[in-house]
Amino acid sequence: MESTTNCDLLVIGGGVNGCGIARDAAGRGLKVVLAEQNDLASGTSSASTKLIHGGLRYLEHYEFRLVREALAERDVLLDGAPHIMWPLRFVLPHDSGLRPAWLIRAGLFLYDWLGYMPGRKSRLPGSRKVDLAASPFGAGLRKGLFAGFVYSDGWVDDARLVTLCARQAADLGADIRVRTHVSAARRDGDRWRATLSDRIGGQQSEISARAIVNAAGPWVMQTLSSVLGSNAPATLKLVKGSHIVVPRHYVGEHAYIFQNDDRRIVFAIPYEQRFTLIGTTDVVYDGDPGRVAINQDEIEYLCRAVNRYLDTPIAPADVVWSYAGVRPLYDDGAENASETTRDYVLEIDAAADGAPVLSIFGGKITTFRRLAEHALEKLAPFFPGMKPAWTAKTTLPGGELDGASGDFEGFVLRLQKRFAFVPPEHLHGMARRQGGRALKFLDGAKSLDDLGPHFGAGLYGAEVDLMVAEEWARTSGDILYRRSKLGLHIGLNDQAALGGYLTSRHGLGKVAN
Repeated sequence: MESTTNCDLLVIGGGVNGCGIARDAAGRGLKVVLAEQNDLASGTSSASTKLIHGGLRYLEHYEFRLVREALAERDVLLDGAPHIMWPLRFVLPHDSGLRPAWLIRAGLFLYDWLGYMPGRKSRLPGSRKVDLAASPFGAGLRKGLFAGFVYSDGWVDDARLVTLCARQAADLGADIRVRTHVSAARRDGDRWRATLSDRIGGQQSEISARAIVNAAGPWVMQTLSSVLGSNAPATLKLVKGSHIVVPRHYVGEHAYIFQNDDRRIVFAIPYEQRFTLIGTTDVVYDGDPGRVAINQDEIEYLCRAVNRYLDTPIAPADVVWSYAGVRPLYDDGAENASETTRDYVLEIDAAADGAPVLSIFGGKITTFRRLAEHALEKLAPFFPGMKPAWTAKTTLPGGELDGASGDFEGFVLRLQKRFAFVPPEHLHGMARRQGGRALKFLDGAKSLDDLGPHFGAGLYGAEVDLMVAEEWARTSGDILYRRSKLGLHIGLNDQAALGGYLTSRHGLGKVAN
């Protein structure tokens, strides 16, 4: 076993909550180690609907605190990462057989009102009624749908959000360890002693930490009982959410939010230029979170839900890709999975004069930053010298763009002027993935040859090298489905070439997940 590493905080879990907490804690002066058993965002955090939103439907369940916090965070996040997040308009066609129009309008009025922050001007336009038959917002909808409503929320590349939080944490001194399993931990006076196992090389190491954060997502209960030897202070409900991807189904950059006859809602969202993303389902799940997958019933359910509204029906045979994730929701006793709260609960277990463990139950992508602040508020008594909160006005790596302005499209135009030898669509993709970090591999390049081999869809060796060196990518799957979504665009031969490049240039072989 390697020598013991001393730290203030050991974070178990490399999803959005774990990486968000590691980032915040490192910026407050704590020495942080984060251990993720697979790849960053390899679980729930890359299987979301990819929205930064307050959660319009949560108003029906009277979750006003959650909605207001999420709406406030929506604007904070959009300001801090313009390369991976951007505003999105949502169109809600009215079906007279479901919720009445007055109720929808009242809900949208309340949504706009909860999103109003005194002294802060939102970049998002408010809601309004729209005539779908006479508006581009009706593109792709069946005849007979006339009335609709339009409101604003945001889009996020969820997996890159997690990676950039980890990157910023590392820049602030955190030690990020992927494919590293925390196999055991025990209290030793006022510290934890944890054994970490490298899942690639098999080496073991020991961490001595003043506190542990259990942000293991769907594995939070298992981690509490099997690894930390603690009793669970709260209960968890695992709810599977599945999505399908089909070829682009309508013209326009707006998303649709469709009401279903089971009172659930399903989104249809422009995705990766050529596709439409449809989701999600809500199914109570009792299997292994690491083996979750969409089933045929869910595919057919999603097709039926959107076909109530589309002029050209979608069939299961149209699905080109799908994914599923397990939401680790705090069990509030709701019988219906869709009605289970999306709010988060933070529970701390601190034995008398002993080292604390903080466990995270629930949460959603939009509120990850505030969750991290609340987590550190809970831990503050154990770290009296900790610095104050700092993330509200800080950009994520790459969010500074090139420093000229926060205007993403202006940034892309400046890149195209400086690097005219790179196809414009490739530069746009690089800018979307990396923001200002794209200059790390573009600066100094005089031709495409300087960017290394091209694996298709604008992915060059130079960016792959950056993903390996600074984003903990270890496999082609990490690169094609989490550091990017280029797996939807790159053929099998080029994917194989990428795998060969990782082996020959970086010595990376095949590893799990």
